[in-house]
Amino acid sequence: MITKIFPENPNSKEIQKVVRILKSDGVIIYPTDTIYGIGCDIYSSKAVERIAKIKNLDPDKAQFSLVCHDLSHISDYTKQLENLIFKVMKRNLPGPFTFILEANSNVPKMFKLNKKKTVGIRIPNNSIALEIVKELGHPIFTTSVIDDDEIIEYTTDPELIYERYKEKIDIMIDGGYGKNIASTIIDCTGGEINIVRQGIGELKL
Repeated sequence: MITKIFPENPNSKEIQKVVRILKSDGVIIYPTDTIYGIGCDIYSSKAVERIAKIKNLDPDKAQFSLVCHDLSHISDYTKQLENLIFKVMKRNLPGPFTFILEANSNVPKMFKLNKKKTVGIRIPNNSIALEIVKELGHPIFTTSVIDDDEIIEYTTDPELIYERYKEKIDIMIDGGYGKNIASTIIDCTGGEINIVRQGIGELKL
C-alpha cells in the first residue's frame, strides 16, 4: 500500500491510518529531512525483527535510532543531558542530525544491545514524520532505506522505493522526493560533542 501525504499540510486521517498500522506490528517507509526511513513502533519486537530481516542485519548487533517528536520527548528515553549538549541539540533540532546518547531504562531492552547502552536520537525537520510520532505517542524505531546500487547509495524517488520494498512493508508514505545524503551523526556519550559521520547537516555549536 502506498499513500500520498503532503508535508506542507499532513492529512490527519492518513496520519491516523499509518499509526494504526504501526500499533498493529506494522512496518512503514516514511519521509524525513534526509533520506527515506523504514520504521516501526519501538515496542513491537516483531516489527523490529522484520526490519532487521529486510536490511539483512543481525538484530543483536544492528545500530538503530529513535525518531522523537521534540526535545522533551528525548528526555523520556535518555539519561540527563549536560547543559552544553542540550544547548547544541536545541540549536540544531529539528534537523538532519542523529545524536548518540546514553539510554535510560525506558528504552526497550532490544535497543540496548551494545555494551555502551546508547541510542541514536532523531528529530527530523519533516512534518509528516513528526506528526506520526506525535499521534503514536512515543518514538518510532528507524533505519535508512539503502539502495543496492553501488554508485547510488540512497534512492530518492518514492515510487522506486515502493517498487523495491512493497512486498516487505505494510505502507509507504509518498511525501515527495527525498534527499540522497544521510544525517550527520554526533556522539555525545562521553560528555563531549564528536562528529562521527558528516552528513547533510552542518552542526551549529
